[in-house]
Amino acid sequence: MSLLKQSILSINKKLAAREVSAVELVNASYDRIASTDSQVQAFLTLTKEQATARATILDAVLSGGEGNAVLAANPLFGIPMGIKDNIVTKGVRTTCASKFLENYTAIYDATVISKLNASNAVMVGKLNMDEFAMGSSNENSAFFPTRNPWDLTAVPGGSSGASAASVAAGQVSFSLGSDTGGSIRQPASYCGVVGVKPTYGRVSRYGLVAFASSLDQIGPLTNSVEDAAVVLESICGHDAMDSTSAEVSTPRFRDALTGDIKGLKIGVVSEWIGHGVEVGVRDAINTALKELEAAGAIVEEVHLPHSEHVLGTYYLLASSEASSNLARFDGVRYGVRAQGVKDLNELYVRSRSEGFGPEVQRRIMLGTYALSTGYYDAYYLKAQKVRTLIKQDFDRLFETYDLIVGPTAPTVAFSLGAQFEDPKTMYLNDICTIPVNLAGLPAISLPCGFSKEMPVGLQMIAKPFDEATMLRAAHAYEQRTTHHNVLPAWKGGNV
Repeated sequence: MSLLKQSILSINKKLAAREVSAVELVNASYDRIASTDSQVQAFLTLTKEQATARATILDAVLSGGEGNAVLAANPLFGIPMGIKDNIVTKGVRTTCASKFLENYTAIYDATVISKLNASNAVMVGKLNMDEFAMGSSNENSAFFPTRNPWDLTAVPGGSSGASAASVAAGQVSFSLGSDTGGSIRQPASYCGVVGVKPTYGRVSRYGLVAFASSLDQIGPLTNSVEDAAVVLESICGHDAMDSTSAEVSTPRFRDALTGDIKGLKIGVVSEWIGHGVEVGVRDAINTALKELEAAGAIVEEVHLPHSEHVLGTYYLLASSEASSNLARFDGVRYGVRAQGVKDLNELYVRSRSEGFGPEVQRRIMLGTYALSTGYYDAYYLKAQKVRTLIKQDFDRLFETYDLIVGPTAPTVAFSLGAQFEDPKTMYLNDICTIPVNLAGLPAISLPCGFSKEMPVGLQMIAKPFDEATMLRAAHAYEQRTTHHNVLPAWKGGNV
């Protein structure tokens, strides 16, 4: 087993006992990447020189008199991490897996990177993704598709597919992804790891290359719920650089992991476990619900009346915001610049045509159409009204229930290429995760079983800024099961 599949707190204890050093952790990460990434293809950029130098400095801190005190205060000390390549990193290229930004290097760190640096975590590289975070399979990367460690012929999910795959493969202890419509939780489900989408505003978006600004949120992918709590403690907090950052305190999430969920009221969304959900997924979810009941929770069926409008609402709003956000990529200031053009208009058209892939172009066109004169009221404005109704559906449920649960995705990971030419079917993979982003709620996906020998994810959704209750229930369930301890089978590979 990879050293980096052990819990973050276990590694922290090894560091305190001097059983392992920060340099050895970094070397373990790069050794694992060297032996697996030719198959998984998770990383776009490796930062070995910087990581090794950083780890050497940290080991010097450990050898000092205050070493163990620093470890106690910083559980992420020396822990190798991977970062999704739409989160900017000073001096290291940030491509968004797009030809448009293939050679772009940021001159500043995103707030989450600054926070993790302050916690003494060590970045080992930048992770592949669907181009500009638009996709559900990681096949929309302009460079290469990432593969699922459970089955190398299957997708890892998207758009944070490589963030999930790198953790599942034991290449890093944790990673950061971004979630606009399920892009942390769906790949977490497909790859059998834990993925958290925090409440909108809980984690700063400063330095996250925007896809849909009212939906995007950064969050961790980890091997366990406890690890997720540890990472969240580091990256949450108000940021004056982000106008949407919420001025709320960050609790010590680990304190919520008591294992006690007696009397917790849980609503199961009937629309998410009916028609269209794979039988094996439904069976795994039903078994998980029985486990929650056995732990003392009260589980009842509930409804989200506007579920049928979720996909249309999301793709209108997300595409409209993408159309606006991606207008800055025009071939003038940075990125791809078409050569031999006659005028400014041709520069715009050709630069964007050469730099953006088909899925990004598709969403820009849809969003531009929805925002255009004569169609704004019929499409964009109506979608905003439906978004309000979806949020109100959740508000009503949370008057009675502490958590809302269901499958993270209606199926397990599908084969590479199986849905690539069918955008509508691909979009349906996010049917259970999109409502969370529309309502700005926190949610977690954690392993709850298997279907067709592939992982199934259980999704738990909480009230705004109530990540503590969500993590408490997820941890209680995790402690009663062993799904999170099962290692990838590497079907189709030889690792």
